Amino acid sequence: MINIFDYRLPVPDSENFTTLLQKKNVEIKTIVSNTLKTPQTFIEQRDEWLVVLKGCAKLEINGIVHKLKSGDTLFIAANTKHTLLKTKKVVVWLSVYIQ
Repeated sequence: MINIFDYRLPVPDSENFTTLLQKKNVEIKTIVSNTLKTPQTFIEQRDEWLVVLKGCAKLEINGIVHKLKSGDTLFIAANTKHTLLKTKKVVVWLSVYIQ
């Protein structure tokens, strides 16, 4: 059994990714972001649905800044460039990647 809130805190301005489940077309990960100040850009080759479990963050997609807080969800289509602009302290995410 895995507890989503049992995580190792990364050094400030970085993230840890942990795979919880990986099947043929789906991968589920927890991501822990620690006080990000340096924007990080990603382009996933698969769809991603995410939920913020703890904390606050700003994520930019196609020029639109999304201010996310605990409980907020977001769908990011495959091959969509997105930039995590910053987080307020520690943010715990649950991300579901769909092939």
